[in-house]
Amino acid sequence: MTARLLETDEQTLDDLGIFGRQEAEGIFGIYNHTHSRGGERLLREWFKAPLADKDAINNRLNTIAQFALRKTGFPVNGSVLDSIEKYLSRAPDDDSDGMSKNTLSEKETLDGVVATIELLQGMQAFADAADATDLPAYSTERNELAGLLADTALAPALKEKLKGRLSYSAVTAYDQLFRKRVHKQLEQLLHYVYTLDVYLSVGQLSARNGYVYPRVLGPGTATLVIKGVVHPALKNAVGNDIAMRSGHNLIFLTGANMAGKSTLLRSISVAVYLAHMGFPLPAKEMAFSVMDGMYTTVNLPDNLGIGASHFYMEVLRAKKVAVELSKKKSLFVIFDELFRGTNVKDAHEATVAITSAFAKNQHSLFIISSHIVEAGEELKKEPAISFQYMPTEMNGNVPEYPYMLRQGITDDRHGMVIIRNEGILDILREGKKVR
Repeated sequence: MTARLLETDEQTLDDLGIFGRQEAEGIFGIYNHTHSRGGERLLREWFKAPLADKDAINNRLNTIAQFALRKTGFPVNGSVLDSIEKYLSRAPDDDSDGMSKNTLSEKETLDGVVATIELLQGMQAFADAADATDLPAYSTERNELAGLLADTALAPALKEKLKGRLSYSAVTAYDQLFRKRVHKQLEQLLHYVYTLDVYLSVGQLSARNGYVYPRVLGPGTATLVIKGVVHPALKNAVGNDIAMRSGHNLIFLTGANMAGKSTLLRSISVAVYLAHMGFPLPAKEMAFSVMDGMYTTVNLPDNLGIGASHFYMEVLRAKKVAVELSKKKSLFVIFDELFRGTNVKDAHEATVAITSAFAKNQHSLFIISSHIVEAGEELKKEPAISFQYMPTEMNGNVPEYPYMLRQGITDDRHGMVIIRNEGILDILREGKKVR
């Protein structure tokens, strides 16, 4: 039975930097320490499809954690896997007389046969070892792997001694076996190998970086508790704590520009995304309820293709979330600077109206940041909304940013201080040249 997937979209993937751009490796790049190309492909697929199934998430988390605890090594050489992929992709064609027509050279065939035998024997040894047999979370996959290797057609390859050169007749027989009779079984075997590659590489990353394995709560409880969350791409970052639950399911976040609001929102969002993947993540503790979907709006562009302004794109984004909420779904939603694309009066009214409406959806979680502190004051009548801010501390005329979340609403506005510190007005007034 296929596990349910978390609903999300390209805007969210872009906001979170899941796959990065040319100037950044993205979250996928940070987690990609796989030993094989197939493992890398599978990891990419998993990043595109976070889970929305408590049991599936728990099983993946436990499997990764158990392998990491045992410090299990990857049982196959990556170059062997590359040779096998090339070899199996060139299945022999049949002539009209039924004779096999080999499309590989003699050396390529020999290399492919030897690599496949090494893979089979390596995975047999792994399946029989305690690192596989004694791990409860991996038991289902281990049994399926063992059942695949128990195929009587594979018995000669599992017993083959590779110390000497294989005879021509043996290579020919194995070639027919591998590329025709058991081709599908070998492709299935490779899938188990690539899955194991992801488990082990993510577990090793977690051990190196001290990542936490989140605690998974059932759906519908609208709970998110994180301690010491940081963004995985930042070094020596300041960790922050948040706590959300039904009845207190919306955070209204304020703070000056450069105070760290957007980074905090991305850190929280990435943690929630990784948790739904069943992956360890950069925090001290985390507990979360499984959600149906996740939508963020941190870096919303204009859409010149349809002639849409930034404000209209914000409206469409809010409408999309509203439509999904109307289907009784539990969502994790972030809006960074909601309605920044319109005038202050409309932004104020719209922020209050939309935020108040969101807060009444007790099965979903929302974080909304805004510069409009007056809207925050008006929203204090909503019991489900908590108010937090990223502070700015002045050292003389120089703003400093501790990046530590605090309770309340801030009216910090230091834009003109920064402009004066940069001397822009002096340059315009006195014609000073920038060196």
